[in-house]
Amino acid sequence: MTKIKENSTYNANRGIALQACPVTYVMNKIGGHWKPIILYHLLSGSKRYSEIRKAMPHITEKMLIQHLKQLEADGLLIREAKPVVPPYVTYRLTSSGSELETVINAMAEWAKRDMSRKEN
Repeated sequence: MTKIKENSTYNANRGIALQACPVTYVMNKIGGHWKPIILYHLLSGSKRYSEIRKAMPHITEKMLIQHLKQLEADGLLIREAKPVVPPYVTYRLTSSGSELETVINAMAEWAKRDMSRKEN
């Protein structure tokens, strides 16, 4: 993957879009295929890595770890590691991440309605 220069026109436009458009801001935080699904599974409460992995069998370990780190960096989830052997790590939503519940649930409800329309 090519690296984009920090002072590129693309980055300048992206920065403007993030400030000007709230949808762009949200999609930058939770966009992509896996992030909303991870958030959806964490809405029911904190989960261990293995529980998230079992709930999402089609995601690779690399992608899951990468997205968990991104969601943590964006302040949407908290990773708690207890100093025991073997490691005991849990993930839970921050208050900011919990506020996405209405958005995630609205997406799920829309999906249910749209899937039923296509079956008819």
